Amino acid sequence: MSASIICSDLCFAWPDGEVVFDRFNAVINPGRTGLVGLNGSGKSTLLRLIAGELRPTAGSIAVTGQLGHLPQDLVLDAHRRVDDVLGLGGVRAALEAIERGDADERHFATVGERWDAEERTRAGLDQLGLAHVALDQRVGELSGGELVLLGLAAQFLRRPDVLLLDEPTNNLDLRARRRVRESLRAWKGVLLIVSHDRELLQQVDRIGELRSGAVRFYPGDLDDYEAAVAAEQQVAERLVRVAESDLKRQRRDLVAARTTLDRRRRYRQKRWNDKREPKVRMRKRQEDAEIAAGKYRIMHVQKLAEAADRLGEAEEAVRDDDEIRIDLPATAVPSARKVLSLTGVVLRNGPEVDLRLRGPERVALVGPNGAGKTTLLHGIVGSVPPRSGAVDVPVPVCALPQRLDLLDDGLSSAENVAAAAPSASENAIRAQLARFSLRGDRADLPVGSLSGGERFRATLAALLLAEPAPQLLLLDEPTNNLDLASVRQLAQALGSYSGALVVAGHDLPFLRTIGLTRWLRLESRLEEVDPL
Repeated sequence: MSASIICSDLCFAWPDGEVVFDRFNAVINPGRTGLVGLNGSGKSTLLRLIAGELRPTAGSIAVTGQLGHLPQDLVLDAHRRVDDVLGLGGVRAALEAIERGDADERHFATVGERWDAEERTRAGLDQLGLAHVALDQRVGELSGGELVLLGLAAQFLRRPDVLLLDEPTNNLDLRARRRVRESLRAWKGVLLIVSHDRELLQQVDRIGELRSGAVRFYPGDLDDYEAAVAAEQQVAERLVRVAESDLKRQRRDLVAARTTLDRRRRYRQKRWNDKREPKVRMRKRQEDAEIAAGKYRIMHVQKLAEAADRLGEAEEAVRDDDEIRIDLPATAVPSARKVLSLTGVVLRNGPEVDLRLRGPERVALVGPNGAGKTTLLHGIVGSVPPRSGAVDVPVPVCALPQRLDLLDDGLSSAENVAAAAPSASENAIRAQLARFSLRGDRADLPVGSLSGGERFRATLAALLLAEPAPQLLLLDEPTNNLDLASVRQLAQALGSYSGALVVAGHDLPFLRTIGLTRWLRLESRLEEVDPL
């Protein structure tokens, strides 16, 4: 049988009663499917349900074929060996025993047909840029990006019929992202990818949009999906205008009908008062007129109600996504003002760095994983002291870290923002959080219970309300936890920011939209490069 995923009347709710899916249905057949949707729409939850990590409250999930799942936050025991993660530990041990002359049948049974397993494994690691990783190395010795690639390598070597990937390119550098895309390009079987990586979503066969607890599939890649949605929205907005016009007309017609009926009623009353006809005939005529008037009135009321219903349906088709609205502080920096100076700075085992920023320069900081980009940003804000050299930041600076660990998990978003901006009123804090789609009870929940996207928005709100307002903004992989709509909003907001900006990241489509003035690459040294 062909591999597939079938969700039938699937229901799921969190212990606090929040309903994620109610009678959700979907069929996912072989091919590459990208799953998109707003933060909190249930994308990662759906993958966990399919993988069996969560149990539905009702309905069923049927997976045909062997299943593989790479979660967004891959957690591996630091003491495990690489070959064990790759499913090769037992085979290697058996091969070593056979080479020592141990002819126990159990060793041959363990090896089976996999005599070349180590060579194929090394080829798979090399394909993902992990040729330098030793099979007997401990997981704890690898970087975050290498762990993600190791998890991918384990899935690729298993070759499951159904593969679920949750944000597989987060935290990966440009080379690693390219290798992942190349590896997935020829994937056979069912591949379901949750991602906001535009370049990765450009090579899928269809896009599934998760919205309001249901999924709708669009054929083609991300560009095809966005074009289809834009065309639908144009039609929907036109239908709203038509429905609004019809509703106004029906209201006018109802007023006119009531005026006509009132005029006729006054005329009949005048004839009754004048007693120009026998009472029996006049009474019969009055009863007939009242019946006709009632039908006339009901007809117009029904037409008005139908017009209102059509407007409601048309308005529902127009998207009004609850996107973040970012108001960055007015932090204009004169072009001659020194913003940042790094002179002979060496941080940990990184290269020596010299850097000067003046005025509202906008800099992209790129480079491979492990080159020291995050450490450099920490050095600028002073959380990592330099081994040598001098760091001078003569303007207010704020940094958004990759790990989003600025906030106190035990406090609410509102309390964290209040701590960053002690002079801000509660109304100002609530208003700022509302712009980041953290309203009412959501703003009062402990930060530790928020989703990745909500945590990002709460952190950014605290950063932007900080006192004094930042004239130098440092962002480390800012799009990792954002849906596509929020990435657009962030790009628009940063485009209007008048201070200096340094963004470390690998999301090229995002970086190209924020008006950068310089591109810097950090590897064996820090050098200026042409725009990527």
